[in-house]
Amino acid sequence: MSESTHDGPVAVSPRPSPDDGLTAAELAARYGLSVSGARPAIPAYVRQLWNRRHFIVAFSRAKLSAQYSQAKLGQLWQVVTPLLNALVYYLIFGLILNAGRGLPKDVYIPFLVTGVFVFTFTQTSVMSGVRAISGNLGLVRALHFPRASLPISFALQQLQQLLVSMIVLFVVVMVFGSRPSLSWLLIVPALLLQFGFNTGLALIMARAGAHTPDLAQLMPFVTRTWMYASGVMFSIPAMLEGRPGWIADVLQWNPAAVYMDLIRFALIDGYGSENLPPHVWAVALGWAVVILAGGFVYFWKAEERYGRG
Repeated sequence: MSESTHDGPVAVSPRPSPDDGLTAAELAARYGLSVSGARPAIPAYVRQLWNRRHFIVAFSRAKLSAQYSQAKLGQLWQVVTPLLNALVYYLIFGLILNAGRGLPKDVYIPFLVTGVFVFTFTQTSVMSGVRAISGNLGLVRALHFPRASLPISFALQQLQQLLVSMIVLFVVVMVFGSRPSLSWLLIVPALLLQFGFNTGLALIMARAGAHTPDLAQLMPFVTRTWMYASGVMFSIPAMLEGRPGWIADVLQWNPAAVYMDLIRFALIDGYGSENLPPHVWAVALGWAVVILAGGFVYFWKAEERYGRG
């Protein structure tokens, strides 16, 4: 800029901007700007999830409907698959290996079927959680929404699938002599606690799987080992009779075994409280709270990084 005088043009310095010398963070604060996709505080994040509850439910239903859309039997595979697994396990473990020792036959078969159905709920929640982010990158990159919606939705999908399967489970249990009673109401809190645990586990696996896609190839081996250690096919106290007591305690207190035992106790007349570890409800609640809260915070801490790179 310049001005003219009788002595000639005189240079005049431009007026300094009030923004000169400010850092990028200070400029953003001055004009009320925020980072696109920045991680909100936990209370705000929870509110965002609540505001998208209809999306979470609709997405889980859509995934459930599409799961067997190419199969001729369609949604019947939700029930047929765990029943076939239970049949195979009965032939191998029940008949050949006599894994049902300590339990009468009319108790062992519903014991086995219940274990397969309930463990499958946790197993499929883990596997779907691993792929919740990595398998939906198009959605994650195209839309802005709390990413925890995806693993929560997949855990809800598995709960809906289990509820459909429970109809067949009730029939199996009644065929072998158990009858509906007030104890069946215990299924509701047991499933809610397991759902909370599964959701936390799905959140943990979603973050891990988002950054390590190969984890999806490893997890089937992990969940299979977990299944064999959880007493799906056998009674842990009966199978470990004569072994150090702490081994049975560790296996019975693992969360998969805890939730299976609670539902077996609720459903099967011949499966009494003597088969349950001490303080089983407190243990079930503890697992649900710790894994759900820990998984939620663990997932939330990486909110800004999902879908990038």
